[in-house]
Amino acid sequence: MEYTTGKVGRVFLLKFENNDILIQSLSGLAKKERIKAATVIFIGALREGDLVTGPKKPVIPPQPNKNIFKGGWEVMGLGTIFTNSKGPQIHIHASMGKKNKVLTGCVRGSSKVFLVIEAVVLELKGVRASKEIDPKTGLNLLRII
Repeated sequence: MEYTTGKVGRVFLLKFENNDILIQSLSGLAKKERIKAATVIFIGALREGDLVTGPKKPVIPPQPNKNIFKGGWEVMGLGTIFTNSKGPQIHIHASMGKKNKVLTGCVRGSSKVFLVIEAVVLELKGVRASKEIDPKTGLNLLRII
């Protein structure tokens, strides 16, 4: 295990509206406010999108199970933002439900908000970390500097 220490900086309260694209909107906030590192907590609903629900087999590099969801799902999740030379790198995991169905995984792509998502972004100050492509896994992983 590796670690670094820091402090909580600014706190942002966000209200995403119907059809906002979750990851794109978070990335826009990170660019506008020059957020280098943060954590995100949210509740609400997603209309449609892409979700990775683990690997097809537990091997490295992993091949992802990709799922498309539609029709409005209740959601709660958390994630991180780390900005590198390519811009903000957003990593979100969420659990979502609709009737008696449940999905849990990594929210990807152009997942759209249904009605509303309320979120809190806690900026992390003083941490020495970034996200970089790991050559072994091919994944964009946390790198503690």
